[in-house]
Amino acid sequence: MTRMTEMSRARLGRTAEVLREEFPMRRYIPSGLTLLGLCCGATAIRFALIGLYKPAVVAIICAAVFDLLDGRVARLFGAASAFGAQLDSLADLVSFGIAPAILVYTWSLSQLHGAGWALTLAFCVCCAIRLARFNVESVDPDPEAPPEPYFRGVPTPAAACLILLPMLLAFQFTEKALVSPFTSAAIITLMSALMVSRVPTLSLKHIHVLPQFRGLVIAAGVLMLATAVLFPWSTLTGVLIIYLVSLPFAATLFSERGKARRAARRAARMH
Repeated sequence: MTRMTEMSRARLGRTAEVLREEFPMRRYIPSGLTLLGLCCGATAIRFALIGLYKPAVVAIICAAVFDLLDGRVARLFGAASAFGAQLDSLADLVSFGIAPAILVYTWSLSQLHGAGWALTLAFCVCCAIRLARFNVESVDPDPEAPPEPYFRGVPTPAAACLILLPMLLAFQFTEKALVSPFTSAAIITLMSALMVSRVPTLSLKHIHVLPQFRGLVIAAGVLMLATAVLFPWSTLTGVLIIYLVSLPFAATLFSERGKARRAARRAARMH
């Protein structure tokens, strides 16, 4: 199994090298994906303003998919650049800051009038602060600290999807509490705070699956994709609830590991 995995990695590496050498337009593909995500976020704003809430949610989910792809494609093609990183942050601000905030405002928070708009602006501001902080820390990391295997604060795509959770539930159930502006106000306040917090949260890019479990993970992914096609709202709701429940556990686990890492660094300096 390990040998097959190594062969697959070598084959993927050779394919990437061929693409880098024979496909000169490759450096534009990641930015193209980023711009597609930006267009999806802008389209979500249009749908929200005319009351088409389900298409607006779909547009934001599509933006999240493009955001997931652009960085991986950039690394595959060797096309990562400072320009692409800045463009990605600007697109994220629109797709995961402004678009979901306006969507929640038009759907529910507008009933709170000025207070609802203030919460909408607060979410956009916190999204911008988080993205700016992430860019600074990525460009100028602490040279003495090893890379952290987790995020600091809730990532903007996750926060954007989580503030849509009451809406997703309202698509499936008729409970009045789901459409209450106070429910939306509570979750948008929580996500705004968590975005700019230093709370450690789960990072999928740092999860390493053991070779013997990769087949199981792929099968689970295919099953989830099929479920998402058949039952999109239920699947998305389930994934978001699982992520939301995982936040306190991840914070506790990674905080303890972070303390151990800092203690080990201090001990190393003393010796």
